[in-house]
Amino acid sequence: MTSSGQFDSKVVWVTGAARGIGYAVAIHFHQLGAQVIGLDKDFGAGCDTGATYPFATYHVDIAHPDQVKAVAQRILSDVPVIDVLANVAGTLRMGKTEKLTEDDWHTCLNVNASGAFYLFQQLIPVFKQQRHGAVVTVSSNAAHVPRQHMTAYCASKAALSSLANCVALELAPYGIRCNLVSPGSTDTQMQRSLWHSKDAEQRTIAGFPSQFKLGIPLGKIAQPEEVANVVVFLASDLASHVTMQDIVVDGGAILNA
Repeated sequence: MTSSGQFDSKVVWVTGAARGIGYAVAIHFHQLGAQVIGLDKDFGAGCDTGATYPFATYHVDIAHPDQVKAVAQRILSDVPVIDVLANVAGTLRMGKTEKLTEDDWHTCLNVNASGAFYLFQQLIPVFKQQRHGAVVTVSSNAAHVPRQHMTAYCASKAALSSLANCVALELAPYGIRCNLVSPGSTDTQMQRSLWHSKDAEQRTIAGFPSQFKLGIPLGKIAQPEEVANVVVFLASDLASHVTMQDIVVDGGAILNA
């Protein structure tokens, strides 16, 4: 789906690369020849995800600006160029709005939106100086439609999508393309944490009308690799005139709402 060798020796940063969609994105770029730099709080520092990583890994909690600045400057001192930034890290806190704790609210905002902001502050000057590169930010279809018991998550993803588009406007004059990918239900640890019965996956596919949540017309849950395919496409030369777009990868679940 991309030109052969297009990412050979290209430097690609991926947040949330320890598992789920972030891992799939990192692996896909690695297989296409990129020099992948994975960022995640579950790398090192005594954390063990049980996975094997064929790419460079850096421990960082992107919710903390000091950590982001320190690790970004350390990486840039060794590799002072970046060709692709994939913002994938995310977290989910569930609950009725009046039952959410302040920690639930701030954790979603700090990881899902502020983390990308902190990274943008470190990397925008590099992109501007280079005058080339691409950014792909993984948001959620929950940024497009309201979800019951997902107030903090939906709000944080909507903030992330708006942030990404504002950055896209700032970087467009420098030839940097910035796009969004908004997945729906995807077979990840985060998704499975919501399933509490044997038929939970099929119920998710069928939808929950009482919760104003449509089912999935394609009749299946997405695999992380299916989302990663779209991320790689948007970062590639095949999307050379595409910027400020948001591709929803949810099997039709929001019916283009």
